[in-house]
Amino acid sequence: MASAPAPGSVLRVGLLGYGLSGSRFHGPLVAAEPAFTLAAVASRRADVVARDWPGVRTGTVESLLTDPDLHVLVVCTPNDSHASLAEQALRAGKHVVVEKPFTLDADEALRLDALARERGLCLTVFHNRRWDGDFLTVRQLLNQGRLGTLYSLESHFDRFRPQVKARWKEQDVPGGGTLWDLGAHVVDQAVQLFGMPESVGADLGRQRPGAQGTDWFHLVLRYGTLRVLLHSGSVVHAPWPRFVLQGDQDAYVKHGLDPQEGQLEAGLRPGHPDFGSEPSANHGRLLTSGDTVTTAPGDYGHFYRQLAAAILHGAPVPVTALSASQTVRVIQAALQSDAEGRRIAVTARRAPSGRGEDEPAGH
Repeated sequence: MASAPAPGSVLRVGLLGYGLSGSRFHGPLVAAEPAFTLAAVASRRADVVARDWPGVRTGTVESLLTDPDLHVLVVCTPNDSHASLAEQALRAGKHVVVEKPFTLDADEALRLDALARERGLCLTVFHNRRWDGDFLTVRQLLNQGRLGTLYSLESHFDRFRPQVKARWKEQDVPGGGTLWDLGAHVVDQAVQLFGMPESVGADLGRQRPGAQGTDWFHLVLRYGTLRVLLHSGSVVHAPWPRFVLQGDQDAYVKHGLDPQEGQLEAGLRPGHPDFGSEPSANHGRLLTSGDTVTTAPGDYGHFYRQLAAAILHGAPVPVTALSASQTVRVIQAALQSDAEGRRIAVTARRAPSGRGEDEPAGH
């Protein structure tokens, strides 16, 4: 177990895995936050780690779990290993970040939450798209009541990838397929806006030649008169709008994905004046008033800033294990809905005033 850091200390972080999420997201975001230093990476690609992070040592998962000098471990391995590695890290006395989806079973997520509380450790889940600029803008519009009574929200996360790639995310394995990948993002955003739905109806598909995992999904979440439609296709030549909201006073349409992933890949980091900002051509608009709605700046850097405050000063973690378990529960209901060909009841509990449990202060 690492010794407890004092306020003002630099927290030493180890990444368990160095695939897309570790290299594109966690490495750069950890390095951009002064309270953290990237100290070690568990990866067989030592040459890639050395190229990206000179001086950062590589090792095995086991060596990082038992390293007394590490305060925080980030689990960014395949989805079916998240729960096991998170538990091992907590039992080793580490604060833990888990890549989404948190677990593949909501009850398991709650058990991990209880373990973290018992050990007095921070446990959080990297639902970074809570800090997408377009999502923050949607939340602002709803909180301001600019659309009136909301009747539908459509959220698309489409891609044009007609060829199946030889990687675990596209295989028929636990946690594989786009529902657990892209679906975890759009489901989490819906739950943050409206709470848990009354029911979930789902249609899942494997459309591309050779597809082994889900590569097309359409979910309908029911909230009284409100319908939330979550959709993703893998062979979409011209993506649909990212968001379409229909209210009795106005409607909002927004095209284009949040730019932060591309900015991180290009070397831009939180703190740069352009980070999180998108071109005006991608700003959404209100259809009745005709007004253009400037997209709020995205802020992935908030996640690790808030985590540092949680560890060093006892502030709330950026994403609670409880809220991340709710996202898992909705995905489980979607899998059951598709398998049984019917809507699955979840719960009627809603978040008050469109505000999710983990909404960061100031947004």
